[in-house]
Amino acid sequence: QVQLVESGGGLVQAGGSLRLSCAASGRAFSSYTMGWFRQAPGKDRELVAALRWSGSYTYYADSVKGRFTISRDNTKNTNYLQMNSLKPEDTAVYYCAATQRGTVLGPYAYWGQGTQVTVSS
Repeated sequence: QVQLVESGGGLVQAGGSLRLSCAASGRAFSSYTMGWFRQAPGKDRELVAALRWSGSYTYYADSVKGRFTISRDNTKNTNYLQMNSLKPEDTAVYYCAATQRGTVLGPYAYWGQGTQVTVSS
């Protein structure tokens, strides 16, 4: 089992950048596929980016391609989401998730508590 804690959210102007971090506790972090989801008010939760446990495959939603980058540091048990050229429509609660089964698309078994990202116009 793994516990996830996100950090790095906040308020930023459109065009700015933020880097979200997801610290994982527990063993075998390197064997987990990691994902970042977001949920805006009144909208369904969506998968934004994911990184396969081996690092061999990444997924990005069309809406963030070219702007967001997912990465991991297995020595620190931490997963990152670098968000550049932020837009007001990126405003949402961002969740880190992990799975040892399935694909980058899920299903994800473990979830963080979420961190708020607000992009002002």
